Order: sequence, then C-alpha cells, then structure tokens
Amino acid sequence: MHVLIPALEPGPRLPQLVDDLLSTDPDLAVLVVDDGSGPDFDDLFAVVERVGAQVVRFPVNRGKGAALKAGFAEIARWAPEADVVTADADGQHRVEDILRIAHVLRDDAAAGNPALVLGCRDFRGEVPLRSRIGNAVSRGIFRLVAGWPLSDTQTGLRGLPASLIPWALTVPGDRFEYEQNILLRSRGAGVAAREIPIETVYLEQNASSHFRPLVDSLRVMLPLVLFAGSGLLAFVLDTALLLIFSATTGSLVFSIVAARAVSATVNFLVNRRVVFRRRGSGRARQAARYAVLAALLLASNIVWMEALTGWGTPLLVAKVVTEVVLFLTSYGVQRAVVFRPPQAAPAPPRAVHAVGAGSR
Repeated sequence: MHVLIPALEPGPRLPQLVDDLLSTDPDLAVLVVDDGSGPDFDDLFAVVERVGAQVVRFPVNRGKGAALKAGFAEIARWAPEADVVTADADGQHRVEDILRIAHVLRDDAAAGNPALVLGCRDFRGEVPLRSRIGNAVSRGIFRLVAGWPLSDTQTGLRGLPASLIPWALTVPGDRFEYEQNILLRSRGAGVAAREIPIETVYLEQNASSHFRPLVDSLRVMLPLVLFAGSGLLAFVLDTALLLIFSATTGSLVFSIVAARAVSATVNFLVNRRVVFRRRGSGRARQAARYAVLAALLLASNIVWMEALTGWGTPLLVAKVVTEVVLFLTSYGVQRAVVFRPPQAAPAPPRAVHAVGAGSR
C-alpha cells in the first residue's frame, strides 16, 4: 500500500504527516511528488526523505494532475500490485482518515470488489465560506454533468486499487481538473465508487490551498460550460430563425419546426465533437437517438410555446422560458443516452514483479 502526496510549496506539517503515517502503519510506503516548489523548499523535502518518504521532484510546476500521474507511474513501476491512497500536503487530511481509506482498500481487495474509494467531508462546523459555497455549487453541477450524486466533489483523499492505476494514467488533465475528470469518467469506464466519511479540517481558513476559485472552477466545470455554449449557439440560431420564419410565413408551428430542424442539426454536430468528444463509429446510432430526443423536445417546445403565448406572454419571453425549462432535461438525456460512452471494464492488474526498496 502506497500513500501518494502531491506537494507544491508545502507547509511545515508535511514531514510530521509522513512520519506519523509510517510509524502508525509499517506496511505503508509514502511517495511525495514535489510539483516545482523551488530551491526554497529543498530543506523541507530533505526532512521528508529523512523520515522515510520517497521524493520525486519536478524542476517547474506542472500541476496537481501531472504530479499525481507521475506518482502513479512511479508506483506502478516499483510495485504494480500496490493500491494507492492519494492525500493532500496541506494538513487537511488526518492520519486516521488516510489510514481508514487504506483499510477500506485492503478490505475491498480481500472481498474481490475493488472500487474507487472517496474520503468525503460533511462541510459542517467552521468551514470557510468560499469552500462551503464552492462545494454546494460543485455538487449540483457534478450531479448534472456526471449523472450520479457525490457529497464532496473536491476531495483529494482517494483510494485507488492497483487495477485502476493503468486507467487513471489515461485520464486527461494536468491540473485540478484531473481529479474531476477521474470522477466524471469513472462510470463510463465501469469504475465503481463509494464514499467514506472523513473529518472536515481547514487550517488557517484554507490559506495553504493552491486551488484558484475562478480559473480552476472553470476547468472542472468545462463539460457543462461547453454544453451551455453549444446550447446558447443553438438557442441564438433557433430564435433568429423563429423570428424570421414567423414574420415571413405567419405560422407559429411551421416556424418552430423549421427553426428547430436547422438548430438541432448544428447542436448535434457540436455536442458530438466538442462537448461529449465522440469520434469514429456510432454516429448514425447517435443521430437516431438525437432525432428521437429532438422530436420529443420539439413536441414539448410547441406545447409550452402555444400555452405561454396563448396566455398573453410575448413570443421572445415565451421562447426564453421554454428553453430554460428544457435545458436540464436535454443535457441529462444526451449524456446518459444519446452520447453514452461505450462501457469498458477497468484494466486488469499488472503482473507482479520483484519490488524494489521503495516498497514496504
């Protein structure tokens, strides 16, 4: 069992964390990846090595995702049969909680049911306001994008069975979005996930965190942002064509149908290539599913539009209200049905080789 800790300019608590882990559980090995902290932290990482951790150092900052993947690759090379617990270097994860995730991984392995184990905080007590709000927003967005609920989408305390390490190395992302991509892609890869409650710890109002709220939130919300952009493009095109066709033909139903036929074609192509990143075969099947969805949404659109305009709502206002109501339904169905990723079992564990001195 390995504990992997990515570290960027870590605080003085890191050596003690490593020492406590190794002294509490002699079957653990700890790997710390220095993500370009610079020469000012040479002494601290030297102490980390003296207390028993292996340290891999980047000359420049490459991002948390890159540090995690480098650590996974090193562990897979040293001990391909080893499960891995990832933890943060900022002191937010208690030794007891890290060991709890390790024990769950061992129990899962003994039962033959490997899963992605997530240490999830409950966000009660003295939690910084930005963290409380950020997690509430990210929970809602994650459920919409991924299609399954998770109470703590930003947790860095995770347990990965050895059989998942090859898959984890294929997941894209070099910074904070990498951990989110792991979660977003897990169901499509056939990876089971379960939550283990851990204590919520924030030291000095989370001042040591390198998470950038605006930039990194945009990264982790990218799938929804892209879908919203695609929907906005289709909405603008649909609305413009609706107004043009309505003014030239005088028929509301014809105008809705004609405008939607054009905008839906554009939306399908953008969603397939840009939002859900589907390539190669399956386009005809996806197009058929999309056509059925578009027909159902069109029928719903007509019902809503005629009802709202019949009640005296201006055409443009009725259009906006209708599209907002149908937006979430459309995304959920496209993610889960139309552009459903092919199911693939996780890669099997690598063959066991002799383990070097880096393992315990």
